[in-house]
Amino acid sequence: MDKLKVMVVDDESRMRKLVRDFLEKQDYEVIEAEDGEKAVDLFFKEKDVALILLDVMMPKMDGWQVCREIRQYSKVPIIMLTARGDERDELLGFNLGVDEYISKPFSPKILVARVDAVLRRTGKAGSDDVIETSGIRVDKAAHQVTIDGKDIELSFKEFELLTYFVENQGIALSREKILNAVWNYDYFGDARTIDTHVKKLRSKMGDKGDLIKTIWGMGYKFDPDGKTEA
Repeated sequence: MDKLKVMVVDDESRMRKLVRDFLEKQDYEVIEAEDGEKAVDLFFKEKDVALILLDVMMPKMDGWQVCREIRQYSKVPIIMLTARGDERDELLGFNLGVDEYISKPFSPKILVARVDAVLRRTGKAGSDDVIETSGIRVDKAAHQVTIDGKDIELSFKEFELLTYFVENQGIALSREKILNAVWNYDYFGDARTIDTHVKKLRSKMGDKGDLIKTIWGMGYKFDPDGKTEA
């Protein structure tokens, strides 16, 4: 199978090298551009770019303009990288069709995990990545869940949470472990958000929600053979 091609666009050569090294370790092919104009030219020259990692602040043409130019012709997944933490920037990015928005500094390992997740979600990778258990079918590539053949509408975090549970079925998972796996670096708050998401997820899953067992004082366990204690 051919390697998926990722374009890294950043005016800092050290940042490009750091990201490239981690992506290449995960068997991605990496191409680079140091400014917005070169990024646009390279994207249309290469044709087969699977995903773009795009810095916001760059000379000649900033990341927003690059995104606008490319979005006129392509729905290629785009992850924006920025040192800014302004919510307005984040909203602008999503309005322009950005798939993810990551603030610097970030963990390269987490960035690679985000690349993997976006490519799965957009069907670029892992197209046969389907998990089935107890009437629950999780299609990670299509970002779709069915229960007993019926489609279930989940938010992005609810989907990631359920995926994490079924991938680790039968294993007791602490709230800290769940936070690290599902919310990663971009979570600021406390573990109560997990309880809120689990409550919503159980509700959407109907009777199958009972398969997510509460382990009092610790966390949760997805148990296809058990029921949650009242």
